[in-house]
Parts: sequence; structure tokens; C-alpha cells
Amino acid sequence: MVQIAELSKVIADLDEPKVLKLVEEFLASEPSEADLNRAIKACQDGMIEVGNRYEAKEYFLPELIFGAEILKEVMSRMMPRLKVAPARMGKVVLGTAHGDIHDIGKNVVRDMLEAAGFEVYDLGIDVPYQQFVDKVRETNAQIVGISALLTLARETMKGTVDAMKDAGLRDRVKVIIGGNPVDEKVRAYVGADRFTNSAAEGVEICKKWVEA
Repeated sequence: MVQIAELSKVIADLDEPKVLKLVEEFLASEPSEADLNRAIKACQDGMIEVGNRYEAKEYFLPELIFGAEILKEVMSRMMPRLKVAPARMGKVVLGTAHGDIHDIGKNVVRDMLEAAGFEVYDLGIDVPYQQFVDKVRETNAQIVGISALLTLARETMKGTVDAMKDAGLRDRVKVIIGGNPVDEKVRAYVGADRFTNSAAEGVEICKKWVEA
């Protein structure tokens, strides 16, 4: 049997050939559902370590994106073997603020949230206020994440939070904002609960919210 803990290490090391070899060997051993869940968790932990190395400046954005692609490939092979979907940590509605079309930072956060076990509803870029509102209603998500790169997006971030207030949803969700123009002053102006410019920190904030 493949040592499940080794999956974490080779994903963290971005050793794609070895990752895929270990996954194929693991699946060929006809693992139990419990072992599958343990292996999936180990792979998610490996991606979290990739994020940690990125924050420590040991890895850079290309490595972070590559790690997420490796994890997606692994999940595409493991998930069909599960009879019951693994429990999710929580639900996050995520999107780039209205008027902003940048998505690299958002995509990194999405991949890291999914690696941590969250169910993420990615609305894409230039997301209208009402689309955030409708998705929160549809999914009963606990968290809304709004990303931006452009300074003008501060106004549309505020517009999104105001729209959730007007819809009577603001008290039901935590709002986190992130991106280049964001700091504590912007957070207060927008009306968000937290801000971050770190994908890894954002994931930790979300984990603490749903575990509270």
C-alpha cells in the first residue's frame, strides 16, 4: 500500500510525475472509502503546504498555480471512487468586484479554499451586485469573498455589501475582501468583516469562521 502521508510531501514538492505514479499505485490497491478520504485529505494538506511556501517566498505565483493544477488532476482521479462525497467545511461565494476583470488572485484563493475542503461558488469576474445576492440566497453560503485589483473596485465592493444589506442577507454571511487596493481603511469603508492580501491567511480566516 502506498504511504498516504507521502502524497502530501510530493504534492508540496510539486513532483507531478511522482504524484501521479503514487496515485495510480494507490488506486490500483483497491483502497477502502476510509483510505480514500485519508488520501484526499493528505493531498489537500500538500496543497496547503504549497500555499505556505508561497507565503514564505520559497515558491512564486507559477508554482502556486502549478500546485493547484496537480491537485485538480489528483482529485479528478480519486473522487469518482468515493461512494459518498466527503464532508465540506463550508460554502463560499467568490467573485471579482463589479467593474474589475482581474482573476489571478481570485483563482488562487478559490483553489486553496477548495483544497482546504470548502465548497466554492466562483462567480467569475466583473460580478454584478445582484449576482452575489442571488447566489448567497441559492446556496445558503456562510462566506462571501470579493476580490479586486483596481482602485475603483472599492466602490463596487461597497455596493455589493450594501446590496446584501438591502436584501436582508448581511447578518447571515461573513464578508472578506482582498486584492491590491485593500487595507483596513478600505475594509471599514466597504463594510466587510475582514480583509487580506494573502491567500493562505484568507483560507485560515474562513476556516476559523466556519469552525466557530
